[in-house]
Amino acid sequence: MKLTVWTYEGPPHVGAMRVATAMKGLHYVLHAPQGDTYADLLFTMIERRDHRPPVSYTTFQARDLGSDTATLFKKSCQDAVDRFNPQAIIVGASCTAELIQDDPAGLSETMGLSIPVIPLELPSYSRKENFGADETFYQIVKNLARAQNRTARVTCNILGPTALGFRHRDDVEEISGLLSELGIDINVVAPLGATPADITRLPAAHFNVLLSPETGEAAARWLEKTHGQPYTKIVPIGVGATRDFIAEVGQIIGKSLAIDESRLRLPWWSRSVDSTYLTGKRVFIFGDGTHVAAYARIARDEMGFEVVGIGCYNREMARPIRALAQNYGLTALITDDYLEVEAAIEAVSPEMILGTQMERHIGKRLGIPCAVISAPVHVQDYPARYSPQAGFEGANVIFDTLIHPLVMGLEEHLLTMFRDDFEFHDAAGPSHHGGHVQISRNLDASGGSFPAKMKQEPADDNIVWLSDAEKELKKIPFFVRGKARRNTEAFAVQKGLNEISLDTLYEAKAHYAR
Repeated sequence: MKLTVWTYEGPPHVGAMRVATAMKGLHYVLHAPQGDTYADLLFTMIERRDHRPPVSYTTFQARDLGSDTATLFKKSCQDAVDRFNPQAIIVGASCTAELIQDDPAGLSETMGLSIPVIPLELPSYSRKENFGADETFYQIVKNLARAQNRTARVTCNILGPTALGFRHRDDVEEISGLLSELGIDINVVAPLGATPADITRLPAAHFNVLLSPETGEAAARWLEKTHGQPYTKIVPIGVGATRDFIAEVGQIIGKSLAIDESRLRLPWWSRSVDSTYLTGKRVFIFGDGTHVAAYARIARDEMGFEVVGIGCYNREMARPIRALAQNYGLTALITDDYLEVEAAIEAVSPEMILGTQMERHIGKRLGIPCAVISAPVHVQDYPARYSPQAGFEGANVIFDTLIHPLVMGLEEHLLTMFRDDFEFHDAAGPSHHGGHVQISRNLDASGGSFPAKMKQEPADDNIVWLSDAEKELKKIPFFVRGKARRNTEAFAVQKGLNEISLDTLYEAKAHYAR
């Protein structure tokens, strides 16, 4: 654990909250100080849920540490049962409460409650949010699932989608529809939308679809070992992966499966004339392991991009991502430090980033377009519209997700090229804002123009760009402009220059072109 401005994952108890919030009829009693209640905002503000998470906090304060905090925890458990009447409760401690060692699991066992009480042992100082969600769901399934006969028709469970999951709501709908077209019914979706009573019915299905390995793999493995239910290993994100997923399902049920692909548009659109702008674009991919692996395949094999960087922040997925990177001739970046990610992106200077909300901010600082393809994300990536990642409609959504930053980038480049045109120059203002005129940045206090060789703001303490060189630099496409600036400044330092003129810019270009 460390202090940071941004973090890819919260502590494990946030993962437990994601499972509890996704389910119905389950309540989470969290032994935590008053300040740890901030996590509610993740669900009500970012995911825009219309109800608070089903979590009760003991909210002990500093003055309580000298008294009996164990009694405070037991009272919170009883109050939660009496007030919310859940089918089951899960109990645990936050990272702060773990330090006082009150043992919520042991305390809850002595209370004699009439409903199942599932204790969570989540190591707050060595593991993180995704592990917390995976472990919590596993413990719920382990404690509640009951052996039973298989359903008469072929059915499956969909495992892994949680609250705060990246497009999990829509992925469930898309894959449920796809499986229905294949003649397979859904037994239970869990944790998202499931009750503890639904969890008991999991073993009735013929197999499990593991939609989110980060948050459902431990439960899937346990169901396979204990109840003989195979689970899918392919996550159906992208055209090729969805087709492979359908084939895998067919192998599990011993039946050849086919599906109507008429609504699939990505393959043709990515080959069509208006998409040739995409070919060969250099992309850096970073996020959770599942989405990174899926998007690496989509980027290279389905969109014609060149993948120049791969990495993930969740160390549980480090091994498969390292193996994947080797297949792409790359070394995987496994880190949860966003500053390391920014340095890696800056070093390879890609033309687009596929990442999380944090890579979006990095892209803004570096002037590189970014498409968000993985949690953690902000409120705009929980859209009101139907916007899956999985299945064939998910592939269509992904095409739009990847092409829009580059198309907008092309528009920006064209506007830059024509910035001296009477309609598009800086002083004209946006053409669609009638009558709006910006004050020219090139006017001095008296209204006159600055001298042509007026020095611009220096990029750092040592290098000064002259106005003619700065103007020429702006003609370079924005997605490589940052690299051109850095190379030119490095060339100037190497030559002992403290000013960059138009000649210096051309000399640097020739130098790096050799």
